[in-house]
Amino acid sequence: MDFHGPSLRQKALILLRSGAKNADVARKLNVPAGTIGYWKHMDRATRGECPGAHRSFCPRCDGELDQPAYAYLPGLYLGDGHIIQNKAMKTPSLSITCDDSWPGLMDLCENSMRAVFPENSVCRVRRKGCREVKMYSKHLWCLFPQHGPGKKHERPIALASWQQEIVDARPWDFIRGLIHSDGCRNTNWTTRVIGGVRKRYEYPRYYFTNLSTDILGLFTDALDRVGVEWKQANTRNISVARRASVALMDAHVGPKY
Repeated sequence: MDFHGPSLRQKALILLRSGAKNADVARKLNVPAGTIGYWKHMDRATRGECPGAHRSFCPRCDGELDQPAYAYLPGLYLGDGHIIQNKAMKTPSLSITCDDSWPGLMDLCENSMRAVFPENSVCRVRRKGCREVKMYSKHLWCLFPQHGPGKKHERPIALASWQQEIVDARPWDFIRGLIHSDGCRNTNWTTRVIGGVRKRYEYPRYYFTNLSTDILGLFTDALDRVGVEWKQANTRNISVARRASVALMDAHVGPKY
């Protein structure tokens, strides 16, 4: 859901067109810097302009997004991804950290990046116990308006209206991305006394953990959309344990590999 109305967006564009810096406009209007950058990019794209000295291909403005791949990629980004642009680099980079224990997940991440950004190179940077699947693009602000200063759980996180349309159309891809980043499928157990004998029972469940209440809300909204029953275990954990719901998750998500 887009929480910023058209009047606020118009105020921001007036300031941006007058030469104000993104950060100054963000502070003045109390809007995330990533949202301001997205508004500026879309305004310039509408007027036939593009950031940078040379116009580069934007997979959203100039092409047609691969919707299944894109629905999956923000799920990964909201969990284990970050965007960086420092003074030494003119082009921002998107990095998604993938544990070495899940080579299949790493392949899915790289393939999704290549599908969403068909004209950009993707690489893997070795880290201790993991790899950063990484790419550079001047259009990351356009594709990931959730980016902003600070940690994700310390700032508002909401889908733009066009992102929500994609997630509504491809909810399982979005759920899969979130589970592959901050979720897991494990085996839980409990005990019951039957005929005076305590017996142990095991059952599978899916778990999703995130510090951001907004990201937890995006996850549970998507679960509601596909008919998966869930329970909030605590302030940072969502559990899916009912047999029918676990079966749905197994059919559309499955364990990491």
